[in-house]
Amino acid sequence: MPDQLDLNLLRVFDALVQDSSVTAAAERLHLSIPAASRALARLRRAVGDPVLVRAGRGMVPTPFALRIAPRVRSLLDEAAALVNAKELDPAELRRTFTIRVNDGVVTSLVAAVAAQAPGVVLRFVPEGDESVEALRDGRVDLDIGAGQDGEADIRSTVLFTERLVGVVRTGSPLGQRPTPRQLCRHPHVSVSRRGRVRGPLDDALQAIGLSRHVAAVVPFFSAATQLVASSDYVGLVPRRLAEQHAGLRWFPIGLDLPEIEARMRWHARLDADPAQRWLREVVASCV
Repeated sequence: MPDQLDLNLLRVFDALVQDSSVTAAAERLHLSIPAASRALARLRRAVGDPVLVRAGRGMVPTPFALRIAPRVRSLLDEAAALVNAKELDPAELRRTFTIRVNDGVVTSLVAAVAAQAPGVVLRFVPEGDESVEALRDGRVDLDIGAGQDGEADIRSTVLFTERLVGVVRTGSPLGQRPTPRQLCRHPHVSVSRRGRVRGPLDDALQAIGLSRHVAAVVPFFSAATQLVASSDYVGLVPRRLAEQHAGLRWFPIGLDLPEIEARMRWHARLDADPAQRWLREVVASCV
């Protein structure tokens, strides 16, 4: 190979595959765009592959790049673990962590991390894709949300269990403790990352011969609270989120609904990384 692959080139490769953009990769790595372009040229010579190719107005990774990307990410994680093997000082940490999370813990987590590690960047991505492949190939460091165990190489711990409660705007005509029948007289906003209209509340209502009208489906609980706060819609959100919203009134649902179990999940290769362990401890303390 005319150019040997060093660790810096692997970092450039990883950023290029994640962002599918020379400009975005340069920004992520704090490089100039010409420097990132030169690094891409070196990569192409070293691996004998274009790595990124044009697709319409953008660029996409080649099949070869996608195939080796998980191995490159694992090498970078192992290198980071070696560098950080000494006692970790969060104040000196310079890392970007990618976290897949629902929107209920973002604010508190950002504040907690900033207080301890001002050099850390938290990059949040939505929960829309629940695949564990993003944890395996390093695109995501932590996954926080509802989920079950089942993959041998994925570690997890329960952060909390939570009851869903009903929410309405403060001046809603709905009573303080509405019955299921009264709930069904008002339009509802449903929360589903996959756009599903039906959920556990519909099953519980059907069991007693009732049904509700879902007027809107949104992907995040925060979107539901905003919509409920400005309308006569009824929402169903975790109690801790309802208690944080000044414009809402919450009430227990008089039906047998399952609890939400929120888990934190990560790949096994990150178990021993001091920086990752620190991040997991901060997350656990926040939620």
